Amino acid sequence: MTGKIKVSLTNNQKTGVSKQPIVLIALVIVCFGSMVGRLFWLQIVQGSFYRKLSDENRIRLVSREPPRGRLLDLNGKILADSRFTYTLSIQPRLVSQEQWPFLRDRLAVLLDLSKENLDLRFSSGVRNDPFRITLVRDLKIEQVLRFKEQEGSLKGAQVDVELLRHYPYGTLASHVLGYTQAITQKELISLDKKGYLISDRIGRTGIEAAYETHLRGKWGGEMLEVDAFGTVQRSLGIKSPVAGRDLRLTIDLELQKAAENALIDKAAGAIVALDPRTGAVRAMASRPTYDPNFFSKLFMTQKEYDDLFASSRMPLFSRAINAYDPGSTWKPVTAMAGMETGKFPRDVLLDTFPCIKYGGHCFYEHNGKGFGTIGYEDALRVSSNTFFYQVGVGVGSKALYESAAKLGFDSLTGIEITYEESKGLVGNEDWASKGRGWGQPGTTPWIPEDMASAAIGQAVVQITPLQLARAYAVFANGGYLITPHLADMGIDWTSRQYRKKVDMEASTLQTIRSGLRKVVKSGTGWSITANLTNFPPVAGKTGTAEDSTGGSDHAWFVCFAPYDSSEIVIVAFAQNTPGGGSVHAIPMAKKVLEAWNQIRTK
Repeated sequence: MTGKIKVSLTNNQKTGVSKQPIVLIALVIVCFGSMVGRLFWLQIVQGSFYRKLSDENRIRLVSREPPRGRLLDLNGKILADSRFTYTLSIQPRLVSQEQWPFLRDRLAVLLDLSKENLDLRFSSGVRNDPFRITLVRDLKIEQVLRFKEQEGSLKGAQVDVELLRHYPYGTLASHVLGYTQAITQKELISLDKKGYLISDRIGRTGIEAAYETHLRGKWGGEMLEVDAFGTVQRSLGIKSPVAGRDLRLTIDLELQKAAENALIDKAAGAIVALDPRTGAVRAMASRPTYDPNFFSKLFMTQKEYDDLFASSRMPLFSRAINAYDPGSTWKPVTAMAGMETGKFPRDVLLDTFPCIKYGGHCFYEHNGKGFGTIGYEDALRVSSNTFFYQVGVGVGSKALYESAAKLGFDSLTGIEITYEESKGLVGNEDWASKGRGWGQPGTTPWIPEDMASAAIGQAVVQITPLQLARAYAVFANGGYLITPHLADMGIDWTSRQYRKKVDMEASTLQTIRSGLRKVVKSGTGWSITANLTNFPPVAGKTGTAEDSTGGSDHAWFVCFAPYDSSEIVIVAFAQNTPGGGSVHAIPMAKKVLEAWNQIRTK
């Protein structure tokens, strides 16, 4: 029995021993395979991710914002530049909703800040920017020093040096210069490819927007190695930012100041001054105005927001490039149509009347009695309505439109900020037959009353002050339609691409020029040079226009000087300012004209 037992045990032992190596090998293979698989997953599949996490714990990238190019006036005076400011911000990914109240309270006490404002910026920032939330801008040096002393225990918060756009003259030329604003998350999707960052600012309006690529620089930065406590160990490399390029404008600061001053007592209006030889804009002002520095503010109260964006005064709206009824400043266009068609030649004489009836309406002479029998030059001098009613109705809407188009009306001027300007309206039969922009085609026919109104720039004609300056430049420079511009950029603005000869008889041009000179010598515009000694000869035209939208009359005056070899065209416009161009617009233009003469004679 004993022997049998030994044999039995030996067999069992042999059986167990023979199976153990196989199990052990299988276990080793499984464990080893798991480790290899895990290593493959960590090193190969997820390698870049964990390397990034490791680098982020060891390396900190500090972006360096490029200074935006400066905006300079004609003589190199600074109209816009950039200034440094200290900004308190946080990185949302490092500060949870639970951690924020503790951090907020510490920052509020340490830097003497409002908890309510910090909460407001944090909550709005979390919704709009997952990378960086600006809490406070324009920190004082004392606040920066206090923060730096405690920076190690303020995880997620940081103080950066930021560049803000600065306009040293505040509201001056704001509609020309425009403003910059932080880019949005939506914009970043497309702008990211162009090198923009979420903390970037971009030109929104005016020159800032039109020359964005010229003014904007390229970001730089520094790679820093830090330890586990966030202490900088060393710099691993610096890439200096590339500053944006400066831009010299055609604007003359002194003339711009005169234009702004001329508008100061007006509720709304505009002034444009340009060189008729090249189209260089020397001044362009609009009122009401705004301060573009406002858009560098971090906090905006509801009242501040409403005053800017919801006000009926519309301070962001540039009157210089938006359209209004031109009144009698339009009469040279009608004169051009009369002479160019041959229906009313340059030596024509027409009787004027107290009123002339067209359709069911009697159209009155502005003096209530007429001016006898007169020709073009005297009709311009006294601004006769009934003379130009007859010419306009006689040539018809198509001929009037052709002359207007030759002078640049009913089209954009080509100025750099053309995306903001109105092309205006020159009503005609085709326009009326298509519904006038609001009715069904065929239901709003052109009627005699329309033609009479169009002849003197009322109701169915609307133009911008800039368009009017461009058109009168044709009469000032000998017959060339120029391209208004705000920066020269090395372009030859007298080349055929930018300055085109208007198809007009020399006799037509001369007759209109002579009439505009008579306006100033002995007509409705006589006061423009009154009490001015040793002043060059001036030509011009007054205008009083009914507001087709139902408001009070507009006041206009446009002039150019010197008469024989013009260097300046000035348009003065007072919106909804009853009393006439002679009363309100001439004094405005006179201030700018005097400033121009002082500048040129220095």
